[in-house]
Amino acid sequence: MVKVVDLHKYYRLKGETVKALQGINLEIYRGEYLSILGPSGSGKTTLFNMIGGLDRPTRGTVYIEGVDIYKLPEKRLAYFRNRKLGYVFQTYNLIPYLTAVDNVALPMIFAGVPRRERIEKAKRLLEQVGLGHRLWHKPFELSGGQQQRVAIARALANDPSIILADEPTANLDLTTGRQIIGLLKDISLEKNVTIITNTHDLKMIDVSDRVVWIRDGRVERIEERQVVELHDIVIDIA
Repeated sequence: MVKVVDLHKYYRLKGETVKALQGINLEIYRGEYLSILGPSGSGKTTLFNMIGGLDRPTRGTVYIEGVDIYKLPEKRLAYFRNRKLGYVFQTYNLIPYLTAVDNVALPMIFAGVPRRERIEKAKRLLEQVGLGHRLWHKPFELSGGQQQRVAIARALANDPSIILADEPTANLDLTTGRQIIGLLKDISLEKNVTIITNTHDLKMIDVSDRVVWIRDGRVERIEERQVVELHDIVIDIA
């Protein structure tokens, strides 16, 4: 599903070169639930953005379903993101003056879906994430967990192959965070969607098929859920 090849990303900061990524190689499989973990400044957010087509690498590339996404012109890359990728953000990124239905329907506008069809689909998706009773509420009328459910429904709007979830539980309490994690796992299993999370939340390990540990812009290790070793990492990323 996703193949990352020799990925490098360098930034210039106050006259110095910051090497955020230094030769990442990674393969992610269809239907897999993969979590990217590491200490602050490790490069995990940069890797996440590269996989999502949100930032271009200094060197190397990302293949999604065999497509070298960074060889696509900007307009084709935007179209590719709209159809293949769904995004769930830490701060929800809902449009405050739109209802839940209209927020979920928004990506379908850019995909050219007729209004009646996109509204009906948005309703179905909100019902699937447990918000059938909040269809016409605006974000300020919803709890944090409900807003994140709207964001997940929106990520599913165009039937993506991959959902990228950036710290999806960071602003949620323990119970709500577990519910969101469980919902993402259910989506992965039921729809065979690849879930990639960038997270500090060790609860993600419970549902992840694999965990990629990032440190200093490199893959430190990749572990199956059954053999994950936390040892000093718990303290390191707290």
